[in-house]
Amino acid sequence: MTLELEFHAAMVELYRRAKAEINYPARYLLDMISNEGGRETARYLLDTKEPSDGYVVLWENGRLDLSVEAEVLKPEWHELFSDNQRAVAVRRLRDYHFDVDAYLEQLSQAGS
Repeated sequence: MTLELEFHAAMVELYRRAKAEINYPARYLLDMISNEGGRETARYLLDTKEPSDGYVVLWENGRLDLSVEAEVLKPEWHELFSDNQRAVAVRRLRDYHFDVDAYLEQLSQAGS
């Protein structure tokens, strides 16, 4: 499986987890992933000026860890996104008071 296909599967998993864990059926996200693919969906969402409505729902539920922005910061996806796209993700998460440093530390400990 290619890295892009693995990321696609991870994006579908974000949808499934949001639905199961906070009862948020992000149908629009799933439609975008199905039509455009996971990577292109993430790029599109990162290129928007404002966070998506779904991002705001995740923030309201205290679950920005389930956001596309958090997903693209995972080390395994590094080569799929530009430095600028990752910077947008970090900035957006910090703007909504998500502790990016703690999240990345948690990821590195889980990967050890």
